Amino acid sequence: MLTLVITALLGCHFAAGLDNGLARTPPMGWLTWERFRCNIDCDHDPDNCIGEKLMKVMADRMAADGYLAAGYEYIIIDDCWLAPERTPQGQLQPDPKRFPSGIKALADYVHSKGLKFGIYEDFGTKTCAGYPGSEYYLQMDAQTFADWGVDYVKLDGCNSDVHQYDDAYPAMSLWLNRTGRPMVYSCSWPAYQEGSGIKPDYRRIAQYCNLWRNYGDISDSWDSITSILDFYGKDATGFVEVASPGNFNDPDMLIVGDFGLSVGQEYVQMGMWAIMASPLIMSTDLRTIDPVAKSILLNKNVLAINQDPMGKQGRRLSKTGDHQVWVRPLSNKAFAFALLNTGTGGMPAKIAIKLSSMGLTNVSGYNITEAFSGKSQGVFKQTDTFEYAVNPTGIFLGKAVPLP
Repeated sequence: MLTLVITALLGCHFAAGLDNGLARTPPMGWLTWERFRCNIDCDHDPDNCIGEKLMKVMADRMAADGYLAAGYEYIIIDDCWLAPERTPQGQLQPDPKRFPSGIKALADYVHSKGLKFGIYEDFGTKTCAGYPGSEYYLQMDAQTFADWGVDYVKLDGCNSDVHQYDDAYPAMSLWLNRTGRPMVYSCSWPAYQEGSGIKPDYRRIAQYCNLWRNYGDISDSWDSITSILDFYGKDATGFVEVASPGNFNDPDMLIVGDFGLSVGQEYVQMGMWAIMASPLIMSTDLRTIDPVAKSILLNKNVLAINQDPMGKQGRRLSKTGDHQVWVRPLSNKAFAFALLNTGTGGMPAKIAIKLSSMGLTNVSGYNITEAFSGKSQGVFKQTDTFEYAVNPTGIFLGKAVPLP
């Protein structure tokens, strides 16, 4: 019956696909999940539990500490914000103890800081943590989010039938459109299909979602980073080509500043998320973040690569053992490229690549800089080979600008 209702909805003519004009470059922001998970114990851990206090403090830090100025504009609450039940009228409601002022007041506070507010829900009967889901309530929930002043909606897929997703996620897209409030729409649609052996139709997904998760949740570890990079490098279901302004693949949150990565590995994640035109959604404690991790997150050169207006996702060009080469075309005929060493050996490894092999064909040559430091590596012709000694679990992130 639900599939019939959704199919009928999609036949309506009040909207055609995702019509919000948002996310022309990968969204940037902060999310609760990786760092704070489902901590609802505000009695014993009031500074770190999921509640309005934590959200307001993080909004303050984003506005005051340079993150908003750098482009991190969304502050997003993930699972566990909800009360255990809907209202008698069927509407979603926040946990009254942890959000005593309500979500509308919290969104107003976030907006007063110049930021935008995001929220989590789930297409299924319940969220992944067991709170009320949106199945059978898509229209009501979309309007509730709009009334609250939400700017970004993340829709998960727990406790639901994966075979309904090709209709369900578009239905929520259309209801969000119908509210008249522009809201970035983040889908978990292909992630559950990939995990169930269903090949996602990424071109259809891009018609309805601004960004989409297509792999398992990130965890705070180097193994998690390398597994994501391997999935994206293989691109077995052809999602790389679909990325464009307004539509981006989402390999999940930035864990820079958390506990599981070395400094060199933090450079890898930041650099590779730039190469892959990935949303940059931090999930770390901005109150106590290490200064080096903060500098990585705020690096202007790397952010410029990630936010390049062409919106073209980079791809893996080669993989030989622990050594990888990735390349991303940028605006004005420039390129970004990454030489990646995922190995754990004790010495740096020399990784070499001919410029023409990366598609760099400007006959006048290119000025190559290392993005994190901004240091020039010199001028190279298209026939030259570029070589760099990359540290174990490290990266060289280059930008090649054509000479006139």
